[in-house]
Amino acid sequence: MAKLVFGMNQSLDGYVDHMEFAPSPTLFRHFIKEAEQQTGSLYGRRIYDIMRYWDDEHPEWDADRCAFAAAWRKQPKWVVSRSLTSVGPNARLVDGDLGAAVRKLKAEHVGEIEVAGPILAHSLTELGLIDEYRIYLHPVVLGQGNPYFAGPRPPLRLMSHDRIDEDVVRLVYVPA
Repeated sequence: MAKLVFGMNQSLDGYVDHMEFAPSPTLFRHFIKEAEQQTGSLYGRRIYDIMRYWDDEHPEWDADRCAFAAAWRKQPKWVVSRSLTSVGPNARLVDGDLGAAVRKLKAEHVGEIEVAGPILAHSLTELGLIDEYRIYLHPVVLGQGNPYFAGPRPPLRLMSHDRIDEDVVRLVYVPA
């Protein structure tokens, strides 16, 4: 059975606006390795629209960006949206009952399925379907934006913590 993992970069004050702070080269390489190992990704519409950037070739990319794009393109993507009618390569829309659809995904796959987007994570947290939360804590204060926990704040238990680069700490929690 697959495990659903919600992991995102977060500011010290709890926001996840990735347009406000970018990963360092070390952290970006960490994300490449994670993408290469994931079974797939489950996206909300907004973050999927942003991530579609990786579907296109960009001649200015360095080796790390090419590696991330290759890993992202290879993995299956499931997109939760009420407004989209089609999605890009290696992706399919999730419609109907979100809980039933995600339980089916978890049952049909093994490994880790990334959950991308705090609004989708909110819904999945309410349904008790997220198995692990990974917070990549950055030394940045935004003061506004989308919070990592967009809704319920489940009781959590810290499983591990590690320094990813000189400024970012990864905190790994599971539901208590």
